Amino acid sequence: MDSIDADGPRRVTAAEVAALAGVSVGTVSKALSGRGAVRHDTRSRILDAAAELGYRAPHAEPIRTGYGSTGALGVIIEDHFGRLTVPVLQGAIEVLDELDLALLLVDGRGDAIREQHFADALVRRAVDGILVVGAGVYPREPIRGDLPLPVVYALSASTREGDQSVTTDDASGARIAARHLVATGRRRLTFISGPQRDAASMVRLASTRAVLAEHGLDLVHDPLFGHWTEAWGRQAALQLLHSNVEFDAVVCGSDQIARGVLEALRENDVAVPSRVAVTGFDNWDVMVEASRPPLTTVDMSLTDVGRLAARTLVRAVAGDRTPGIQLVDCQLVPRESTAVG
Repeated sequence: MDSIDADGPRRVTAAEVAALAGVSVGTVSKALSGRGAVRHDTRSRILDAAAELGYRAPHAEPIRTGYGSTGALGVIIEDHFGRLTVPVLQGAIEVLDELDLALLLVDGRGDAIREQHFADALVRRAVDGILVVGAGVYPREPIRGDLPLPVVYALSASTREGDQSVTTDDASGARIAARHLVATGRRRLTFISGPQRDAASMVRLASTRAVLAEHGLDLVHDPLFGHWTEAWGRQAALQLLHSNVEFDAVVCGSDQIARGVLEALRENDVAVPSRVAVTGFDNWDVMVEASRPPLTTVDMSLTDVGRLAARTLVRAVAGDRTPGIQLVDCQLVPRESTAVG
């Protein structure tokens, strides 16, 4: 916080922020203005230092873009190492770069207090709007509602009515996977996913069952819920094999689970796809390309989510604001795990 002396509050200097963050004054200037290339971890450290000291930067000359007062936008992410976060962020950056808009990126780490701290810091930096990028497809609590600028949520939709959110259409993804399996002649489907409490698990299950009902079918085994891991995929597949239920397809809630399922089937001499077809969800290249056989999966169109969220924020800054959740369609990526013939 600003210190107090006989002459009133003493303004914290950029040099003090630089000293606390362990960087140069020039790097502080670039990080807080958004007008220079600064590494993400360095920028986060500088913002932390600025907020801790209560630094108030002098207002820079506005960047004239026609969208807002400064032409700088803030982005709060939940997890900068997140497998889902990165492609969303890439899409958003593409749009902002095309529009020559400056970007201030901070890592909220999924902590509400830290997010609010950074939101307040971004307001003090005079950004025109804030994009909040979630780490998964689930509803999230919003940042405090009295921020004096537009806020758009990407991937993790805000639970507050009246907010603007953009996320992937999980239901459409699950439907296209189930329809693909039925179209390739599969009639005895099973379902394995992550925790039952996760919205993604329940949405994908409901959509799978809805498609089966259209064809007079249902799952031949109770859905299995566990963890979003390969280990759980192997364990669940073994449960199916030991249940003596005949099945010809496994719908998996994630690529990690699907890879575990494939391993268990292979180890038990169950041929894929001739005897059992397997689908995943995510199109995570590390998983699908290393799977044996390569995995048919659902691409969540995460880069498109980032692009649409960025455009939505730019429009909101310009005064064109429509509350609600915008959904981006998923796409099926067929590979050998469901091939016919």
